[in-house]
Amino acid sequence: MTTAAWHSQMFPPEGASAAEGIRNQLGRPELDLLTILVRESAQNSWDARTGKTAVDYHLDLRIVSPAHAPAWRELLARNVPAPEHLPLRQSISSPVIRVLTISDRGTTGLGGPTRADNAVVENHDFVSFIRNIGEPRDTELGGGTYGFGKGIFYLLSRPGTVLVHTRCRVDGGFETRLMGCALWKSYAEGEGLSGRRYTGRHWWGTHSADGVVEPLIGAEADTTAERLGLRGFGPDETGTTVVVIDPDLGEREIQDAGSYLAETIAWNLWPKMLAAPDDGTPPMRFSVQCDGITVPVPDPRETTPLDMFVSAYEAMRSAEDAKELWYQGHPRTKLGMLGLEKRFLPPFTQTPAAETAGVESTVHHVCLMRTAELVVTYHAGPKPAAEYVSYAGVFRADIELDSTFASSEPPTHDAWNWQSLEGQDKRFVKMAFTRIKESIEGLIEIDGRIRTSSSEISLGAASRSFSDLVAGASGFGGASDYRRAFKPVKPTPPAGTVHLSGDLYDAGTGAAPSSSVDQTGPAAGKPGGRQPRVEYLDAPYFEVRAGQVLLIQAFRVSALGVHRCVADLGIALAGTSSRETDPPRGADEPRLFGWESPDGALHTDPTQTLEGGEDVWRVLVRPAPDTTTEIAVHAQREETLR
Repeated sequence: MTTAAWHSQMFPPEGASAAEGIRNQLGRPELDLLTILVRESAQNSWDARTGKTAVDYHLDLRIVSPAHAPAWRELLARNVPAPEHLPLRQSISSPVIRVLTISDRGTTGLGGPTRADNAVVENHDFVSFIRNIGEPRDTELGGGTYGFGKGIFYLLSRPGTVLVHTRCRVDGGFETRLMGCALWKSYAEGEGLSGRRYTGRHWWGTHSADGVVEPLIGAEADTTAERLGLRGFGPDETGTTVVVIDPDLGEREIQDAGSYLAETIAWNLWPKMLAAPDDGTPPMRFSVQCDGITVPVPDPRETTPLDMFVSAYEAMRSAEDAKELWYQGHPRTKLGMLGLEKRFLPPFTQTPAAETAGVESTVHHVCLMRTAELVVTYHAGPKPAAEYVSYAGVFRADIELDSTFASSEPPTHDAWNWQSLEGQDKRFVKMAFTRIKESIEGLIEIDGRIRTSSSEISLGAASRSFSDLVAGASGFGGASDYRRAFKPVKPTPPAGTVHLSGDLYDAGTGAAPSSSVDQTGPAAGKPGGRQPRVEYLDAPYFEVRAGQVLLIQAFRVSALGVHRCVADLGIALAGTSSRETDPPRGADEPRLFGWESPDGALHTDPTQTLEGGEDVWRVLVRPAPDTTTEIAVHAQREETLR
């Protein structure tokens, strides 16, 4: 039977930190408490990794089972402070005891001495987490800085109370430790010189002979944790479980909170979900449960728009696609590496986690991270003029400047504030933002012109749709003709072009955008003629189909009879006039999405057989950003193919 009970800390004659001051270390963060919890706890887990296996990080939001609830009420009520000094009794006496557990395995656990006055400097994780506040980090290139983030565990708990269950290596063996910690408000008992003041910090554990509260250790810790229903440890397993008692979920329902936690993991920890290049396994594994039901954590490679940041991250790590950013002053200093990804992206449904991250229904952001590759923030850059062109970037600070960028972060590690720095460090961090901005402008620059407008062209089923994405080749009908009316244009050149850069500038004429496809065909055919005429109906237009932006051209084959049609697609980079059927190096290429018949059915074969006449067909093409996409539909009568 455990003898654990609560003990309240008195102010020593020399003074100490009051609970209010510790709780306020996080200031007034812009992020909500659940987001901060995920970021800070995962950061702690990453910094505590053993390096032998991937880190397992698990969140479990649940109600204490009826089998274990009596033990909670019995064990945690022993010598509990009065409700006005610590409102824990109300939480554990409720018919429903709600807890949020944050567990990691593949980590070192909270080892080292259990007392803060021991002169141990190499391993003092236990006292750093349980007892001390504001110690400098001792993990080289770790995500944390001064440990203020652990305050989030207490802020999230309505009674400001947590249980810490950990297993670590001690003297070549393993040791399990269990301790309760509470952080509420300072108070006084009695008056004047005969009264005593208390810091508002409380510990639950065993009392040593000299009055210091110590954790339950070994078999007693294991037995008590089992009575409370806490997750145990394997024979050779180390790690830590922090139990937040009665978590404050705000206005969220329990299931909504579970989904939010899973999405928040994806948005803030996705770099740790990617396979490592050396062994193909991710550095961390994440899981979420809510009332016993597993809540899937989104796969960033398969989730829009996180997949764009994954592509940018891979570009940042690529020898060919990565861009080095430099401070060109004295001394010339490497700031970090940048990867960028741009693509067509229809507006996506904004989730609560994306909203918290600052990403709306379109993406024009650069993910900032330090050497630990934990997301600091999503830095918003200029919006492209084209509404459905998006870009994502990843910037990782150089290892030599890791401490510089870390010192610019607030306690919540969710920003780089160069204004808070001085001297050379201030110039380095500020210049990083300047270089990122320059790189973004280069990404959305066409023919030397930077698109700075914010076009609000709506998506429709007419040629005006995506008009800010269309810039025609010179010599076709004239840009002024296109501006006057959206009508079928008289056939002239053999291959029309639709430029997909997003610029509002026609490189050939300097005029407003025009649009064209192959409006021609061989001479008008008659039944039995060798070359049937392909008639293009109006200008091409854009629509979102199956979550993709497609270029669509309506056409018909005027000659009667059965015809076999193929789509001839080519590209050229912006500013060139040559037509290429193979993409230039580094460029994407247009691809046939399918053929839409008059009844709306989609056919995906490369070749389409159809009846000539008045029926209107449509060819659907996935365009290539930053290239000139050329479309030509060719038709041939079946009888000429025999």
